[in-house]
Amino acid sequence: MNVGKTVKLKQSIDGRCEIADSVPGDLAIYPAYLSQTFAWDEEVEFFNIILDPSFLTHVGYELFGRDRLELIPNAMISSDPLIQQICFALKRSLEIDGENSSLYADSMAQALVVHLLSRYSTHSPQIKISPGGLTQQQQHQLFEYIQTNLDRKISLSELAEIVQLSPCHFAHLFKGSMGISPHQYLIRCRIERAKHLLMLNNASIASVAQTVGFASQGHFTYHFKRLVGMTPKVFWQRSQER
Repeated sequence: MNVGKTVKLKQSIDGRCEIADSVPGDLAIYPAYLSQTFAWDEEVEFFNIILDPSFLTHVGYELFGRDRLELIPNAMISSDPLIQQICFALKRSLEIDGENSSLYADSMAQALVVHLLSRYSTHSPQIKISPGGLTQQQQHQLFEYIQTNLDRKISLSELAEIVQLSPCHFAHLFKGSMGISPHQYLIRCRIERAKHLLMLNNASIASVAQTVGFASQGHFTYHFKRLVGMTPKVFWQRSQER
Protein backbone atom coordinates (compact mmCIF):
# COMPACT_ATOMS: atom_id res chain seq x y z
CA MET A 1 0.00 0.00 0.00
CA ASN A 2 1.30 3.43 -0.94
CA VAL A 3 1.48 5.52 2.25
CA GLY A 4 3.76 8.20 0.82
CA LYS A 5 3.20 10.30 -2.27
CA THR A 6 2.39 9.93 -5.96
CA VAL A 7 5.16 8.18 -7.90
CA LYS A 8 5.65 6.51 -11.24
CA LEU A 9 5.63 2.79 -10.44
CA LYS A 10 7.01 0.16 -12.79
CA GLN A 11 6.06 -3.38 -11.95
CA SER A 12 6.54 -6.73 -13.61
CA ILE A 13 4.17 -9.46 -12.41
CA ASP A 14 4.72 -12.93 -13.82
CA GLY A 15 6.44 -11.44 -16.86
CA ARG A 16 3.81 -8.76 -17.56
CA CYS A 17 5.13 -5.20 -17.28
CA GLU A 18 3.06 -2.18 -16.38
CA ILE A 19 3.87 1.46 -15.64
CA ALA A 20 1.33 3.57 -13.79
CA ASP A 21 0.99 6.43 -11.32
CA SER A 22 0.73 5.11 -7.76
CA VAL A 23 -1.03 7.55 -5.45
CA PRO A 24 -1.37 7.48 -1.64
CA GLY A 25 -3.91 4.84 -0.63
CA ASP A 26 -3.38 2.66 -3.70
CA LEU A 27 -3.28 -1.05 -2.92
CA ALA A 28 -2.05 -4.11 -4.79
CA ILE A 29 -2.39 -7.87 -4.22
CA TYR A 30 0.34 -10.22 -5.37
CA PRO A 31 -0.14 -13.99 -4.90
CA ALA A 32 2.99 -15.70 -3.58
CA TYR A 33 3.48 -17.99 -6.59
CA LEU A 34 3.93 -15.10 -9.07
CA SER A 35 7.36 -13.61 -9.84
CA GLN A 36 7.45 -9.91 -8.96
CA THR A 37 9.79 -6.97 -9.55
CA PHE A 38 9.19 -3.29 -8.77
CA ALA A 39 10.87 0.05 -9.45
CA TRP A 40 9.90 3.67 -8.80
CA ASP A 41 11.39 7.00 -9.83
CA GLU A 42 11.80 8.75 -6.46
CA GLU A 43 11.77 8.15 -2.71
CA VAL A 44 8.40 6.98 -1.39
CA GLU A 45 7.03 4.84 1.47
CA PHE A 46 5.13 1.59 0.91
CA PHE A 47 3.52 -0.61 3.56
CA ASN A 48 3.97 -4.32 2.82
CA ILE A 49 2.14 -7.17 4.55
CA ILE A 50 3.36 -10.68 3.73
CA LEU A 51 1.03 -13.58 4.51
CA ASP A 52 2.05 -17.22 4.57
CA PRO A 53 0.06 -19.05 1.83
CA SER A 54 -0.61 -21.93 4.23
CA PHE A 55 -2.28 -19.44 6.59
CA LEU A 56 -4.68 -18.33 3.84
CA THR A 57 -5.44 -21.97 3.03
CA HIS A 58 -6.11 -22.77 6.69
CA VAL A 59 -8.46 -19.82 7.22
CA GLY A 60 -10.20 -20.48 3.90
CA TYR A 61 -10.94 -24.05 4.91
CA GLU A 62 -12.16 -23.05 8.38
CA LEU A 63 -14.58 -20.44 7.08
CA PHE A 64 -15.62 -21.69 3.68
CA GLY A 65 -14.93 -25.44 3.75
CA ARG A 66 -12.57 -25.10 0.78
CA ASP A 67 -8.84 -25.63 0.69
CA ARG A 68 -8.21 -24.40 -2.86
CA LEU A 69 -9.04 -20.71 -2.63
CA GLU A 70 -6.59 -18.38 -4.35
CA LEU A 71 -6.22 -14.62 -4.35
CA ILE A 72 -6.76 -12.89 -7.67
CA PRO A 73 -3.70 -10.86 -8.77
CA ASN A 74 -4.65 -7.20 -8.62
CA ALA A 75 -1.93 -4.77 -9.61
CA MET A 76 -3.84 -1.64 -8.60
CA ILE A 77 -6.82 -1.15 -6.30
CA SER A 78 -7.77 2.49 -5.98
CA SER A 79 -8.87 2.14 -2.36
CA ASP A 80 -10.04 -0.34 0.27
CA PRO A 81 -10.77 1.39 3.59
CA LEU A 82 -10.75 -1.84 5.62
CA ILE A 83 -7.33 -2.94 4.38
CA GLN A 84 -5.99 0.57 4.99
CA GLN A 85 -7.40 0.52 8.53
CA ILE A 86 -5.79 -2.87 9.28
CA CYS A 87 -2.43 -1.76 7.87
CA PHE A 88 -2.27 1.39 9.96
CA ALA A 89 -3.56 -0.42 13.05
CA LEU A 90 -0.76 -2.99 12.71
CA LYS A 91 1.84 -0.28 12.16
CA ARG A 92 0.72 1.63 15.26
CA SER A 93 0.59 -1.54 17.36
CA LEU A 94 4.15 -2.46 16.38
CA GLU A 95 5.35 1.06 17.18
CA ILE A 96 3.65 1.06 20.60
CA ASP A 97 3.89 -2.54 21.78
CA GLY A 98 6.79 -3.93 19.74
CA GLU A 99 7.25 -7.65 20.33
CA ASN A 100 4.23 -7.76 22.63
CA SER A 101 1.87 -7.04 19.73
CA SER A 102 1.68 -10.70 18.65
CA LEU A 103 -1.89 -11.28 19.89
CA TYR A 104 -3.11 -8.12 18.19
CA ALA A 105 -1.20 -8.99 15.00
CA ASP A 106 -2.77 -12.47 14.98
CA SER A 107 -6.25 -10.96 15.27
CA MET A 108 -5.61 -8.41 12.53
CA ALA A 109 -4.12 -11.08 10.25
CA GLN A 110 -7.26 -13.20 10.69
CA ALA A 111 -9.48 -10.22 9.84
CA LEU A 112 -7.35 -9.33 6.82
CA VAL A 113 -7.40 -12.86 5.39
CA VAL A 114 -11.17 -13.15 5.85
CA HIS A 115 -11.62 -9.87 3.97
CA LEU A 116 -9.19 -10.81 1.20
CA LEU A 117 -10.74 -14.23 0.63
CA SER A 118 -14.29 -12.91 0.70
CA ARG A 119 -13.61 -10.06 -1.71
CA TYR A 120 -10.52 -10.82 -3.77
CA SER A 121 -10.40 -14.62 -4.12
CA THR A 122 -11.26 -16.91 -7.03
CA HIS A 123 -14.62 -17.88 -5.51
CA SER A 124 -15.59 -15.07 -3.13
CA PRO A 125 -17.88 -17.31 -1.04
CA GLN A 126 -20.13 -16.10 1.72
CA ILE A 127 -18.70 -16.29 5.23
CA LYS A 128 -20.52 -18.55 7.66
CA ILE A 129 -19.76 -17.83 11.31
CA SER A 130 -21.78 -19.36 14.12
CA PRO A 131 -23.82 -16.87 16.17
CA GLY A 132 -23.60 -16.61 19.93
CA GLY A 133 -20.64 -16.34 22.24
CA LEU A 134 -18.39 -18.21 24.63
CA THR A 135 -19.89 -20.21 27.48
CA GLN A 136 -19.34 -19.16 31.10
CA GLN A 137 -17.01 -22.12 31.53
CA GLN A 138 -14.95 -21.11 28.49
CA GLN A 139 -14.73 -17.53 29.75
CA HIS A 140 -13.55 -18.78 33.13
CA GLN A 141 -10.92 -21.02 31.52
CA LEU A 142 -9.58 -18.11 29.48
CA PHE A 143 -9.57 -15.73 32.43
CA GLU A 144 -7.60 -18.19 34.57
CA TYR A 145 -5.11 -18.85 31.78
CA ILE A 146 -4.55 -15.18 31.00
CA GLN A 147 -4.15 -14.27 34.68
CA THR A 148 -1.54 -17.04 35.07
CA ASN A 149 0.42 -15.98 31.98
CA LEU A 150 0.28 -12.18 32.04
CA ASP A 151 4.07 -11.92 32.10
CA ARG A 152 4.62 -13.50 28.68
CA LYS A 153 3.46 -13.33 25.10
CA ILE A 154 0.10 -14.96 24.43
CA SER A 155 -0.99 -15.76 20.88
CA LEU A 156 -4.50 -15.90 19.44
CA SER A 157 -4.11 -19.57 18.46
CA GLU A 158 -2.95 -20.37 22.00
CA LEU A 159 -6.13 -18.93 23.52
CA ALA A 160 -8.31 -20.54 20.86
CA GLU A 161 -6.80 -23.94 21.61
CA ILE A 162 -7.82 -23.70 25.29
CA VAL A 163 -11.50 -23.65 24.32
CA GLN A 164 -10.99 -25.92 21.28
CA LEU A 165 -11.98 -23.42 18.62
CA SER A 166 -10.32 -22.20 15.46
CA PRO A 167 -8.61 -18.80 15.90
CA CYS A 168 -11.06 -17.07 13.59
CA HIS A 169 -14.19 -18.42 15.28
CA PHE A 170 -12.64 -17.83 18.68
CA ALA A 171 -11.94 -14.15 17.95
CA HIS A 172 -15.52 -13.70 16.72
CA LEU A 173 -17.13 -15.43 19.71
CA PHE A 174 -14.80 -13.72 22.20
CA LYS A 175 -15.75 -10.25 21.00
CA GLY A 176 -19.41 -11.25 20.98
CA SER A 177 -19.14 -12.29 24.63
CA MET A 178 -16.77 -9.68 26.03
CA GLY A 179 -17.48 -6.72 23.77
CA ILE A 180 -13.76 -6.24 23.03
CA SER A 181 -11.07 -8.16 21.17
CA PRO A 182 -8.77 -10.69 22.91
CA HIS A 183 -5.87 -8.25 22.57
CA GLN A 184 -7.80 -5.42 24.23
CA TYR A 185 -8.91 -7.78 27.01
CA LEU A 186 -5.33 -8.87 27.64
CA ILE A 187 -4.16 -5.26 27.91
CA ARG A 188 -6.94 -4.49 30.41
CA CYS A 189 -6.03 -7.54 32.51
CA ARG A 190 -2.41 -6.41 32.58
CA ILE A 191 -3.36 -2.91 33.64
CA GLU A 192 -5.66 -4.19 36.41
CA ARG A 193 -2.87 -6.40 37.76
CA ALA A 194 -0.47 -3.45 37.57
CA LYS A 195 -2.84 -1.24 39.57
CA HIS A 196 -2.99 -3.91 42.26
CA LEU A 197 0.82 -4.23 42.39
CA LEU A 198 1.33 -0.47 42.54
CA MET A 199 -1.00 -0.20 45.53
CA LEU A 200 0.50 -3.19 47.36
CA ASN A 201 4.20 -2.47 47.42
CA ASN A 202 6.99 -0.06 46.57
CA ALA A 203 8.18 -1.87 43.46
CA SER A 204 9.49 0.37 40.70
CA ILE A 205 7.25 1.18 37.77
CA ALA A 206 9.72 -0.57 35.44
CA SER A 207 9.56 -3.81 37.44
CA VAL A 208 5.75 -3.69 37.56
CA ALA A 209 5.68 -3.20 33.79
CA GLN A 210 7.87 -6.27 33.33
CA THR A 211 5.85 -8.34 35.79
CA VAL A 212 2.62 -7.79 33.89
CA GLY A 213 4.16 -8.46 30.48
CA PHE A 214 4.88 -5.09 28.88
CA ALA A 215 7.94 -4.82 26.66
CA SER A 216 9.04 -1.53 28.19
CA GLN A 217 8.08 1.08 30.76
CA GLY A 218 7.09 3.40 27.93
CA HIS A 219 4.58 0.92 26.51
CA PHE A 220 3.23 0.28 29.99
CA THR A 221 2.79 4.00 30.70
CA TYR A 222 1.04 4.57 27.37
CA HIS A 223 -1.62 1.90 27.98
CA PHE A 224 -1.96 2.72 31.69
CA LYS A 225 -2.70 6.37 31.01
CA ARG A 226 -5.04 5.47 28.16
CA LEU A 227 -7.15 3.16 30.33
CA VAL A 228 -6.81 4.68 33.80
CA GLY A 229 -6.60 8.36 32.88
CA MET A 230 -3.30 9.03 34.66
CA THR A 231 0.28 7.81 34.57
CA PRO A 232 1.43 4.92 36.80
CA LYS A 233 3.51 7.38 38.84
CA VAL A 234 0.53 9.61 39.61
CA PHE A 235 -1.60 6.56 40.38
CA TRP A 236 1.03 5.27 42.82
CA GLN A 237 1.35 8.66 44.51
CA ARG A 238 -2.40 8.93 45.00
CA SER A 239 -2.62 5.37 46.32
CA GLN A 240 -0.01 6.23 48.98
CA GLU A 241 -2.06 9.22 50.16
CA ARG A 242 -5.08 7.10 51.00
